[in-house]
Amino acid sequence: IVAEKTLNAFIETIKETLLEGEKVRILGFGNFEAKERKAREGHNPKDPSQKIMIPTSIAPTFKAGKVFKAFLNKK
Repeated sequence: IVAEKTLNAFIETIKETLLEGEKVRILGFGNFEAKERKAREGHNPKDPSQKIMIPTSIAPTFKAGKVFKAFLNKK
C-alpha cells in the first residue's frame, strides 16, 4: 500500500508538471513531455471517404534515456 501511494503521488506530480508546460527529466530513466498536436484533417474510420477535422490536442510523450536504453540492450 505504501508503494502504491508513493507511485500515485509520483504520477500526479508528473501530470501536474506537464500541465504547467514543463518537462520532467529523470536521470538514468528518461524524459516526459507534453507536445501540442496541431489541428488537422483526417478521415472518418467508419466512412473513409468522409473527411473530418481533428482538433488541436496535447499528447504526452516519453523518451527513454541512454542509461535505460543501454540496460535494456544488454545481452
